[in-house]
Amino acid sequence: MKGKQTVLDMVRSLAVIGLVVGGIYVFIPKDDKADPTITVDYRVETITARRAAPYPVAAPVGLAKEWRATSVKYERKDTDAWHLGFLDPQQQYVAVEQSGDTSAKYLGKVTLGAAPTGQTQQAGETTWERWDGEKYDALVRQGQGHVTVVTGTASFEQLGAMAAALEFKQGA
Repeated sequence: MKGKQTVLDMVRSLAVIGLVVGGIYVFIPKDDKADPTITVDYRVETITARRAAPYPVAAPVGLAKEWRATSVKYERKDTDAWHLGFLDPQQQYVAVEQSGDTSAKYLGKVTLGAAPTGQTQQAGETTWERWDGEKYDALVRQGQGHVTVVTGTASFEQLGAMAAALEFKQGA
């Protein structure tokens, strides 16, 4: 029966396609040890946020090069929220979060449900409240009409290193 395809012909075609795809996979170079983390430059966003925010915006100064910025965002709508995310030298996440929203709901959101411990921690010349959580720990500092949070999976020591490096500026 000429022109009539059989199941066997279909299986043979799929086998040939599989071999071609397998060959491509084997012979295309790839680096399994490459770091997939994308580093971002946050300088321009920091300047923009400092011009727009109604509070002094925090950004680190003098961190070692092993600290890598991975995300940055300023959202003016509603709460004037500032976010700056990093990986610390031990590849743990550290975020600087600021907002005009000082509510428990906002704090719960950025700390992933961490709660005050009643303890404080000195970072540079500033005293921060320690918050402990299942996923994130945090250092929290209430300002006039805004809150600053340093939070993440990193240790309190690393959160403190970030908090100590923060420079608070407003305007140009």
